[in-house]
Amino acid sequence: MSGARDVWVLAAQCPSRLGTVDVVTRFLKEQSCYITELHSFDDYQGGQFFIRAAFRPELAGFSEASFRDRFETRATEFGMSFELMAPDYRLPVVIMVSKADHCLNDLLYRYRTGQLSIDVRAVVSNHPDLEPLARWHDLPYHHLPITAETKPQQEAQVRQVIEESGAELVILARYMQVLSPELCRHFAGRAINIHHSLLPGFKGAKPYHQAYDKGVKLVGATAHYINDDLDEGPIIAQGVESVDHSHYPEDLVARGRDIECLTLSRAVRFHQEKRVFLHGRRTVVLAG
Repeated sequence: MSGARDVWVLAAQCPSRLGTVDVVTRFLKEQSCYITELHSFDDYQGGQFFIRAAFRPELAGFSEASFRDRFETRATEFGMSFELMAPDYRLPVVIMVSKADHCLNDLLYRYRTGQLSIDVRAVVSNHPDLEPLARWHDLPYHHLPITAETKPQQEAQVRQVIEESGAELVILARYMQVLSPELCRHFAGRAINIHHSLLPGFKGAKPYHQAYDKGVKLVGATAHYINDDLDEGPIIAQGVESVDHSHYPEDLVARGRDIECLTLSRAVRFHQEKRVFLHGRRTVVLAG
């Protein structure tokens, strides 16, 4: 996305039909808006069209409300749904963690330095360990312990914190609890998870030690939207790195942490910049 402070983003999708690109680009020209970035994709199998345009108004007095009203008329003709994002929009988020600090630390650093255009409203955890890190960033920290018996009550508290914060995205930055199907459905398309993704996949305890025992040659991570199938939600971003026989389990863990941080931050950025479109159980990511 352009670094210019006056760049807006229009993201839209509709059924595939003639004129889908034209309805966006022609409208922007008519509104004296200069397109700085344009990406589109037509899924001929699914019959759906996706487009994202970053643009800069060329005339003074640009009105968001007027733009929305006028484009709504054009979009309706195509059955097109759309989102309009203003310049310097900061996505309000809540971050959920357990004990591992690498993803949280990376996200908060990118937040503090402006690399991610997010507004962190709170940190939620089932452990007290990372409260000093959140406090250092002057962020509210909600320690909400959980057991099998208290899971419904704890998830109700989690949901209350998120809703009262006004967060539009929940980031599970190594939150090591399985969310209930009900909570997953409530935050569908609004919660991103990160987990190790090794080839082959290793589930359970010490996945990197399992990988070492098998002599893997690739380690990786996957960032995806949550759903009620464990780690099976629509994928947003993946990272992978080559390793070899000289990498011991602790080396794989270190590599994995780095990849998890990069992959999660990339997924959050794609979501914040309106580059991700949910398409059934898949995503379309217009990342350029």
